[in-house]
This record gives sequence, C-alpha cells and structure tokens, in this order.
Amino acid sequence: MAGLARVLVHVRCGGAGGPARFGQSVTGAFCPAHEDAAVVSCGLDRGRFLLSDVAFPGSTTALLKRPSFCPAKRLGEQPELALPAELRRRGVAAGVAVLLQTSTSRILLTRRASTLSIFPNVWVPPGGHVEPDEELLDVGLRELEEETGLRLEAGTFSWRMLGLWEARMCPSKSEVSAYAWLEPPILEAIAATEDGAESLGNGPSTLPATVSITELSNGSSSTTQLPTSTFLNTAPAEGEDMERVSTGTKFALRLWLESLQERGRVQP
Repeated sequence: MAGLARVLVHVRCGGAGGPARFGQSVTGAFCPAHEDAAVVSCGLDRGRFLLSDVAFPGSTTALLKRPSFCPAKRLGEQPELALPAELRRRGVAAGVAVLLQTSTSRILLTRRASTLSIFPNVWVPPGGHVEPDEELLDVGLRELEEETGLRLEAGTFSWRMLGLWEARMCPSKSEVSAYAWLEPPILEAIAATEDGAESLGNGPSTLPATVSITELSNGSSSTTQLPTSTFLNTAPAEGEDMERVSTGTKFALRLWLESLQERGRVQP
C-alpha cells in the first residue's frame, strides 16, 4: 500500500555494519553502556539512513542521544525483558522532526491526540517518517504542511540539522489535537527540565501563568489557555503518563538554544 514504505536506519561502526534492529539501542552501538550519547556521521545513503563512526560522502556530523531510560537500552541490560523474535528483527525507521523558528525566536509545538496509543497528549514538533526517495528537508516540509497546514516556499527560510534522537514513537496521521507558538523564556524553562533527573534544572524564574494554545477538533479551531506548568511536567518514572513536552523535544530545544547562543541571539 502506498505510503507505508519507510527508510530504515543502518549502523556502521568499527568497519562492520548492517540494519538497526528494533530490540537494540542504536546509540549503544557508538557509546559505552553507561553513557547515552555519541557524535556520529549521518546521512541518506542508497535508500537508507546511515549512522557511522567515520565520515562518508554527503554525511553530516551530529550528536546522537538516547534517554537514560531508553527501552532499547533496558532490553540490552535486562535479557528477561526480551521482545518476541518478530519484534527483535523489525527495523528502525528514520524520521524527521521540525523545530520551526520565527524571526522573533518563537517555536511551534503540536500536541499529540488523546486517542493515540503511544504518547497521547504529549507535545512534540511536527514530524514523521522518511519515505523512499525523499530528502530530509522534503520530509520536514511535507510533515509540517500535513500536520499544521503551514507551507514554506523555497527561498523563504534556512535550515540546519540540530541532532539525532533515538525514540520508540510511531507517528500517525490526524494525530494533532492542538498547537502553540512558544516564547523563548518558556522554551528555556522547558529545556531546563530533564526527564529521569532527581531535580529540575535552572530555567527562567519568572514565567506567565498560562500559555495560549489553539485546539483542533472536527475541522475547527479555538484558542484557549493552558497552564504553563503543563509544559514543565516531566515523564513519570512509572504509572500513567501526563500531558508534557516529550523528552526528545527537550533535547532538541537544548541544541537549538545552544545554536542561538553561538550566533549571539540570546544571552547565556
């Protein structure tokens, strides 16, 4: 069926490689078990998304990271949690997420629908799977238009790759229930929270009590206020999840803020 084909992640490390497997941590191929990040070379290569410990033609250097509680990492540490054979053999699909920044440094985030089985009500950037014969930029532009209706014309924007995040999230159509344009102080506060940490990081001390969001339902939209604290929630260690910003989005926001500081757009 059209639209179901996916570009899969391949890993090459130490001269050996092959397709990444769903039951194995991709990040773990490039770093010791006690670490969760590595700098890799990456890019589309002959119909696959290749991660390598050495540069290759057309590759880009990027930071690859996984959360400390990454399910694939736990599978490697706890064999008793092993997946069924058919899941272990499943490949890892490559995806693109878009941090769309305005000239005033606001960022667009969308809320996943409450009806989704994976990460309902979690705030993420627009994004989705890479399909065959697509360039990474084309994926981002397509997903941005499909999920938000925003169409960016060539020559009206610039772009760069921020980083790579290992996740077990399955994008789906009609998944957006709301969107919000967030101001830099709130984005800094979100980036300062860290899922799995024992304490909160240092973010702006003064924030508005609420944030304006646009909710989407049955083809119509309406503006409402959401408590700012909702965006600062962290992933619970156990039990039912809550409305929050995804762990991967926080990682991307940190990289984005670092890029702004490098260009002198915000004060450190």
